[in-house]
Amino acid sequence: MLKQLTAVKIGIVLLILGNLSASLSDVAVKLLNGGISPFQYMFIRQLICVLLLLPFWLKASVKERQLGSIKVTLVRAHLMLAGSGFLMIALTYLPLTTANAVFYTAPLIMLPLSVCLLNEKAPVSKIIASMIGFIGVLVILRPSQFHWAAIFALACAITLALYNVLVKKLPPGQPVTITLFWTSFISLPLAGILAVLFWQPLSLFELILIASSALFTMGYHASAISAYKQAVTSHIALAEYSGLIFVTFFGVIWFNESPDGLTLLGILLITLPMAPLRLRKNTKLV
Repeated sequence: MLKQLTAVKIGIVLLILGNLSASLSDVAVKLLNGGISPFQYMFIRQLICVLLLLPFWLKASVKERQLGSIKVTLVRAHLMLAGSGFLMIALTYLPLTTANAVFYTAPLIMLPLSVCLLNEKAPVSKIIASMIGFIGVLVILRPSQFHWAAIFALACAITLALYNVLVKKLPPGQPVTITLFWTSFISLPLAGILAVLFWQPLSLFELILIASSALFTMGYHASAISAYKQAVTSHIALAEYSGLIFVTFFGVIWFNESPDGLTLLGILLITLPMAPLRLRKNTKLV
C-alpha cells in the first residue's frame, strides 16, 4: 500500500513539473503569433527534438535502442505531430487560459480511454472529480462566446489523451529518451512533406521560439511518460490540471490577459478536485 501511494505521489509531482514545462512551451508558441505555417512549425519542432535526443540514442546500448512496439510508436508519433499543429492554431487565436482550459479536458478523456483500452478501473471519486472539472471547462469557455479555434483545442486534447494512454503499451524497460527519440523521428517524413508544401520565410527569433517550444514540450512528454509508467492513469490524471495555474499566471504577466470572475471560478472547479481525497478526509477528522 505504501509503495502504491509513493508511486502515485511521484507521478503527480512529475505531471506538475511537466505541465510547467508545457506552459512555457505554450508561451513560446503564442509569441509566434501565427507568423509561420503550422506544418512548418510541426516539422522544425520535431527535427529539433530528434537532434536534441540523438546523443542519448547513440549512448544507449543496442538493446535499449530498439524501437519496441512499432505500431504503437507509429500511432503515438503522428498523434504528437497532429496535436502540435492543433495546439499552434488554438494558441494563435485564443487566450492562453481559454485554450488551455480546453487542452486540459485531456484527463477527462483519458478516464474512459484507460477503461476501454487498458481495462483499468476508475474510482467513483475520480469520476466525480473529473465531472466537476469538466463543468469548470464549460464555465471558462462560455458557449455563448464560443470561438471556432476551440475546436482545434479540443482536437489537441483528444490526441494528447490517446498519446498518454498508449504509453502503457510501450516496452516497460525502454528509457524515456529513447521513447521520445523514436516518437519524434518517425513523425519527420510526413511533417517534412507538409512543411515543404507550406513553407514560409523564417526569422531567427521565430526559430528560437520553435526551439524553445520543442525543448519545453520534450520536457512535458518525458515527465508524462515517466508519470504514467509510475501509477495507474486514473489515479494521477487530474494533476494535468496544474498547468492551468501556470498559464493563467503567464497570461497575466506577459500577454495582459487578465481572467475575469467566471474564468477564475472555472479554474477553481478544475483544480480543486486535484486535492488528495485522503487529505480532505483527514481535515474533516481534525
